[in-house]
Amino acid sequence: MGTAAGEGGEGVRSVLRALDLLALFDDTHRSRSVRELTDATGLAKSTVVRLVATLEQRGLLWSRGDGRLTPGAGLLRWAALAQDAWRLPPEAVECLRVLSIRSGGESSRIYIRQGGSRVCVAQHEGTQQLRHVVRIGEEMPLWAGASGHVLLIGGSSRTLSRVAAAAGRGPDFTSVLATRARLAAERGWAVSHGEREDGVSAVAAPVTDATGQVVAAVGLGGPTSRFTEERVESFRPALAEAAKRLSELGFLGGSG
Repeated sequence: MGTAAGEGGEGVRSVLRALDLLALFDDTHRSRSVRELTDATGLAKSTVVRLVATLEQRGLLWSRGDGRLTPGAGLLRWAALAQDAWRLPPEAVECLRVLSIRSGGESSRIYIRQGGSRVCVAQHEGTQQLRHVVRIGEEMPLWAGASGHVLLIGGSSRTLSRVAAAAGRGPDFTSVLATRARLAAERGWAVSHGEREDGVSAVAAPVTDATGQVVAAVGLGGPTSRFTEERVESFRPALAEAAKRLSELGFLGGSG
């Protein structure tokens, strides 16, 4: 039994390491060398070479003619499946568009909770020249931002403790998170200023399923200079209407 547990632990570690390698590819690093992967992960070169070989065999990495590695064609199938799974119905797309217009051109977004992170699954880019850029699929910390407050509504003490630990802020931060989630639940909305990044603010409201469970957060984000107390107050009616409409659509009901 001990041997099996050890093998299982090693297997999980290898999977996590492989995923960490894939995560190093992004918009600014579309290709990587084995040396770059080794330096970025701190793993032994032999380990990186072994992981790369496995990922290449599965089509998740591809070695170009110049020896550099890029995401493999095997990811295209998964990308298509993910896009299909998270494609918003037309009514939800329109809801985000209207929210952006009614806010005066701020960007509107939908976030879901994924483990200890929040992930942007949809957005409507605002028309303001100065705006905060968020990529679809981008993971952000659950402990920061108005959407994070909302997504922690109903979170257990254990969940809050894990999120606080991920923030590296000490045990007292657990009570801070609990207070934020409680206030978001009582008010039906949350606001944040510079929690994740200086100069960036957001306001968000919960999207719920048929049982009232929070399955997502819909919000507006932008420069703190535009998110004054008066403007945030003016956003709230449109935000509440968007959250209500998205909840009624029920397209995220199965993801909670």
